[in-house]
Amino acid sequence: MESIVAYTEEIDDLRGAVEEISEQLKDFRFQKNSMAIVFAEEETDYPEFYRFLSEKFSVPVIGCTVMASLLEPGGFKGIGISVMFLTADDCEFSIGFSSGIKTENYEEKMETLYRDTASKLSDKPKLMLTFGSIVNEESDVDADYVLKKLDEVSDHIPICGALSSDGFSFTNYRIFCNDQSIRNGQAIALISGNIVPKALSVATLTSKSDFSYVVTEASRNHVYKLGDETFIEAMRKGDLLKDYDGTGRQMVLGDYILSPFVVTVKYPNGDTIEFVRNLSFLNYDNCSGSFLGTIPEGAVISICILNREDVQKSVKNLFEKLVEIIRSEPDRYKTVLCCTCCARFLALGSEVQGEAKAFRGMLPPGVSLIGIYSYGEFCPVQGSKTNTKYNMFHNFTFSLLVF
Repeated sequence: MESIVAYTEEIDDLRGAVEEISEQLKDFRFQKNSMAIVFAEEETDYPEFYRFLSEKFSVPVIGCTVMASLLEPGGFKGIGISVMFLTADDCEFSIGFSSGIKTENYEEKMETLYRDTASKLSDKPKLMLTFGSIVNEESDVDADYVLKKLDEVSDHIPICGALSSDGFSFTNYRIFCNDQSIRNGQAIALISGNIVPKALSVATLTSKSDFSYVVTEASRNHVYKLGDETFIEAMRKGDLLKDYDGTGRQMVLGDYILSPFVVTVKYPNGDTIEFVRNLSFLNYDNCSGSFLGTIPEGAVISICILNREDVQKSVKNLFEKLVEIIRSEPDRYKTVLCCTCCARFLALGSEVQGEAKAFRGMLPPGVSLIGIYSYGEFCPVQGSKTNTKYNMFHNFTFSLLVF
């Protein structure tokens, strides 16, 4: 599979934006089958952009709005439109989307979405790319549940992608699928054929504190009890509460950006996996904490302390592993999709180029990368005992897919 990344800062003159993109592709040869991934800042009139893009390139498109993009070449881009074109003679692409996803209908919608999209391929899919929406209302379905259903109906193929993001308004995010711009929904791309995808991820957490509890009462992303104590009691006991007045529900995402929580889950087959959650709300009425993702009962939850230097160091280390994979089969691995958390961006403070600088110049010639700063990441993780890959939804995680 071949790929190329194009970028434009232009979001007002969208015909001109497509002309800029087209000029960057003048020496690129499209093969039998192709698709595109589009990341655009929230103010972009995506349907109009797609209209001009489809006049130049007749390829299926998925993507989403982003707070910022990561590109290679190009680095960190806080504005504009980024496009990656994928093309191959020995792979097939199929895209689809579902809108109006709620807790009462997501299972049926995800099964229908997958089966309809897969039916357009001549062979079984080997990889799923997906972009979705954050939870803004109680009726919205958690990304964990959407992922679990897609994992089930796809027979556990690797699933990678992210939740769409915006400039922290949490209202202007959208998902793209061809000419559609959707606020509540899920877009997927299935790829079949000669592809052997590999995923890597890192959460950059090196300094665990003594705060560690078994989750004894939880529902969706709300944790009510840790051990024999309420969530608020356990946080207060660990001297981890900020200075709040103790009344009502408190938005605390920004206060705990540098102290995310690690969730450890054990499976019946002996595997242990870890993923990260960001604390978003404290509710003093029912003494609970709410996170940007579900936390199951029986899991062990611990809090970690992060410093900005860890973020850049871990990204560099992850890219060293990525480069090893690429060099092992240079004719196969030429495309990288990167999904990293907006919380990591906040943790970098004024060093907005931090993650981009960490991998600058590391990729071999001919390898392209497109990335998204997201409100949550989809990436497989490896079990500790059986080496089974589990599709997981993450917070505060830098993930890479190479294919």
